[in-house]
Amino acid sequence: MSFLSLFGTFLSPLCNFVTYFCCLVSRFCRLVSPFCHLVPCFCRSALFCRLSAAAGFFLNDTCRIRWVVLLEKKKTSFVLLSAPWSLLCYYAEEISLRVPLQVVEAPNLNSSEQVLSKLSLPNPLSQDVPNPPADYYTCQFRTNKLQRFLGSDHQETFFKTTQRHQVLYEILARTPYGSVKKGEVGIDRLVSEQVFTAAYPLHQGDFRLPSPPVPPHCLGLRQILYAYWAQWSCWRRYQPLDHIREYFGEKIALYFAWIGFYTVWLLPASLVGTVIFLIGFGLMATDVPAKEVCNSGNRFIMCPICNICSYWNYSSICSTYKAGLLFDNGGTVFLSVFLSLWAVTFLQYWKRRCSVLAHCWDCSDFEDTEERPRPEFTAMAPMTVRNPVTGAEEPYFPEQKRLNRTLTSCMVIIIMVGTPCSRLHISAAVRITSITASVLNLVVILLLSKVYIALARVLTRWEMHRTQTKYEDMFILKVFIFQFVNFYSSPVYIAFFKGRFVGYPGNYNTMFGVRNEDCGAGGCLIDLAQELLVIMVGKQLINNIQEFFLLKVKSWWQKRKLNHQKKEEDEEEVHNYQEEVPQWEADYQLQVCGGLFDEYLETVLQFGFITIFVAACPLAPLFALINNWVEIRLDAHKFVTEYRRPVAERAQDIGIWFPILQFITHMAVLSNAFLIAFTSSFLPRLYYRYTRDSTLRGFISFTLATSPHTFSQQHHNASCRYRGFRDENGEYLPEYFHLLAIRLGFIIVFEHVVFFIGRLIDLMVPDIPEEVELKIKREHYMAKEALAENQVQTLTCHQSV
Repeated sequence: MSFLSLFGTFLSPLCNFVTYFCCLVSRFCRLVSPFCHLVPCFCRSALFCRLSAAAGFFLNDTCRIRWVVLLEKKKTSFVLLSAPWSLLCYYAEEISLRVPLQVVEAPNLNSSEQVLSKLSLPNPLSQDVPNPPADYYTCQFRTNKLQRFLGSDHQETFFKTTQRHQVLYEILARTPYGSVKKGEVGIDRLVSEQVFTAAYPLHQGDFRLPSPPVPPHCLGLRQILYAYWAQWSCWRRYQPLDHIREYFGEKIALYFAWIGFYTVWLLPASLVGTVIFLIGFGLMATDVPAKEVCNSGNRFIMCPICNICSYWNYSSICSTYKAGLLFDNGGTVFLSVFLSLWAVTFLQYWKRRCSVLAHCWDCSDFEDTEERPRPEFTAMAPMTVRNPVTGAEEPYFPEQKRLNRTLTSCMVIIIMVGTPCSRLHISAAVRITSITASVLNLVVILLLSKVYIALARVLTRWEMHRTQTKYEDMFILKVFIFQFVNFYSSPVYIAFFKGRFVGYPGNYNTMFGVRNEDCGAGGCLIDLAQELLVIMVGKQLINNIQEFFLLKVKSWWQKRKLNHQKKEEDEEEVHNYQEEVPQWEADYQLQVCGGLFDEYLETVLQFGFITIFVAACPLAPLFALINNWVEIRLDAHKFVTEYRRPVAERAQDIGIWFPILQFITHMAVLSNAFLIAFTSSFLPRLYYRYTRDSTLRGFISFTLATSPHTFSQQHHNASCRYRGFRDENGEYLPEYFHLLAIRLGFIIVFEHVVFFIGRLIDLMVPDIPEEVELKIKREHYMAKEALAENQVQTLTCHQSV
């Protein structure tokens, strides 16, 4: 279709073009006219200023941009932009892209592969992925040192595809189209305001493997990722991280490196947890207190656990008591210590792994010297100052104003954090059954999550953070605080507060006129295990269903809508459209990539469940391992086949998620210490074993108190038993204080031992491997040599002149 015939359809008196869009067009035309093959034709046409439409753009692998124009009659058109070599060089220096100096041997990043190789054992996890990307020593691009870089004589391949996308996205992201003070800058805002319908780089062809088959080295990069990564049959193979980085950029590659590393480390944790759980099966048949419960008959008549409940027989919970041994046995102490040290060691080794990846992927100095201010910050900042590191003039927002806004955001966060806590007492009052309450609690949690995320995004944008990394870190921190309280408030309540302030028969404590909630018949620990399984496993199932089925439904609806739209235009065109769809239209049918925030949040919350509450649920690491195996495949399949290709982003590490993981690790040590001390029966059993009977005979009667006489007289002289260490007048027995001292002492010893060993591990394992430090020094030396040689040549040239 020619340009005149295309824009001839816009000659309608009903098409009124808004003022700010005319400004956008003129600014874009002035910006791209020196290097654009198609846009100048548009800019010279008076017809263009009569367009009233939504539009979008996408980038392809030859460094071109397309706009997707949606007319009032729902007709979509695509416009191609491309940048010449000179513009690429200018912006590559402007945004500090790194380019190759010398080829180096790619390091083997898989420690398991190194160990098996040394032992001369076959590695069932390895696979021979074709066309591995080369590794280079690199330095920041400088136009005046162009000849020093490898491949500078091949302009078509010198800059990688992802680097070309970054250059063109940088141009469009910083182009103002209206009032700069109002933040009317960049393509992202235009897309959000539906001025443009889409903005995406093109995929490299179809992901499906060609038929008939071709040699592996002839496959495209997207096809390689599909064949060797995204398929379900690759679940036991190493991820091709270098290929992922080459296609999607460092930020996405770091996420898959992190979740893969975390999943591998879950193997020993899940193995130990499963063994501890199986030990509980053996105790079910041999445990003396369990036999006492089951054989007690009518010996222990228990007091009602709520105002409308009746008396009940302790022997009726025989099965529940035995099931509790699966989660509450002597092995849980070992598991808690093991998982606490596991978490510390895991984070330390991930820090090493991340430093190796950051160096290999040329991102070691990204956050310190290479990251530019956000486009929105650049537009909205009221002044400029000189950057103390780079010496360049940059937009600046006063720290005092940012501090005031941050304090205001903190007040809003505190108010919102109170919402999950306030629902705990309400849930206690309306509780029907434990399972029903857990499911309802999960529904409330998921609904509140949506509100929290939207609020956190508004607050973070208002705080005016300079860089994208800082913006994302503060947004993540807010959402994590919300979600930490949202997801963990109920388990924390059950673990440490439920049943602690009940009182005793005849003197029950109340709150707002409602009796404080007591633990279930089987005890609080089994209630906690049930709550954890429902929230953790239920959330993972819901997320996986959404990621798989909901995404499929959205994709189907998108294609159906576009096909229907095409059918209205021309029946003949629809036939051709269905047979051979151009790549830009095929990508337009795909879903927009929503980023990595939800993926990280889901994994970090899971990490909290398996570390903070592992003493109550030894199977949590196993469920996490199974979920992560599925999660990696779902995410890989989404990025390769279901999502539009995102613009590649650079990243030095996983950002603020790492300090959050460190915080969770420290919380896990304290939480498990308190769980074992106050919620588990481990210490009462140990105390009884060494002070009364080593065989634990009579332990059940030891843990049950008798109701006071006043309560019995009010209930037809019927005495009953309840859990506690009180006498018949409701006063605490000496054993209560003995146990309290033992519990507090255990907490102090437990956390000191674990923190001490964790600190030793931290000191013994360096953050950066020695060989990586040598490579970093070598790379810095080569960069200095390139600059020095260039300076010498320039000086000689001037002297000869």
